[in-house]
Amino acid sequence: MATLMTATELHRRLESGERTVLLDVRWVLGRTDGHANYLEAHLPAAVFVDLPTELADHAAPGRGRHPLPSPDRFQEAARRWGINDGDTVVAYDDSGSMAAARAWWMLRNAGVDSVYLLDGGLSSWRSHGYALEAGEARPAVGNVSLGDGLMPSITEQEAAEWSRDGVLLDARAGERYRGEVEPIDPRAGHIPGAFSAPTTQNVSEAGTFLPAEELRRRFEALGLDTSSRVAVYCGSGVTASHEIAALEIAGFSAALFPGSFSQWSNNGANEVVVGEGPYGDAADGPSSMSRSDGSSVEA
Repeated sequence: MATLMTATELHRRLESGERTVLLDVRWVLGRTDGHANYLEAHLPAAVFVDLPTELADHAAPGRGRHPLPSPDRFQEAARRWGINDGDTVVAYDDSGSMAAARAWWMLRNAGVDSVYLLDGGLSSWRSHGYALEAGEARPAVGNVSLGDGLMPSITEQEAAEWSRDGVLLDARAGERYRGEVEPIDPRAGHIPGAFSAPTTQNVSEAGTFLPAEELRRRFEALGLDTSSRVAVYCGSGVTASHEIAALEIAGFSAALFPGSFSQWSNNGANEVVVGEGPYGDAADGPSSMSRSDGSSVEA
């Protein structure tokens, strides 16, 4: 099952009239200009997807900053985007697929087989000189019937035990993993046993995914092989979806921890470690672990 579609292939599909639903998922943490930028220029007939309200539920300390919405809510949104059963769906953004991957994972999880990421996103489409449109696209309501649970995922409890016989990857920036900074969540550091694997290292400077061979070498250097049990988390479950896409391109299967560090760090009973290694700077970990009785959520 392919993960990516090139701008050339997408253009060919659209020119030939093959049924294709385009989702514009422009969103970057801390910014609110995604929809405004979409209205200025987007791929022909692309529908804007609002990540915080359509690809997530309300933030809650026990579920994280971007909890997955209920299957019913997600199906309602997918129909609003004009998706019918059997459609091919292509999601894109202008940030290296970091946001679009959330839609990709959720649609796969809901049973949509023919869903792709536009490799390189909007910038790749523009670099080919293909046409753009302005304004709001309003498709006819679709009839897609969605399921749930088709992609592997893990709970908070499973994340706590995962490193015993599996590989847990932290997809956030290295400085957040090490606990040097934490601008969003209540505690700095990472889940004990997790390895640092920033999502930004999955893509080229142009925002396209690295070739499969390079991605495979990257993950093999972290100890993965085809028999590895792999799970991924990030801050709130968004960019971890990007890591799962990169792992799939490289030939690995991985589970998502949807609540990710925003859920983990809000539970004062959970240990958090700081430093370069999976268990922190100290060999045994306790001196670099922290607990907290408080909790906070920033959407």
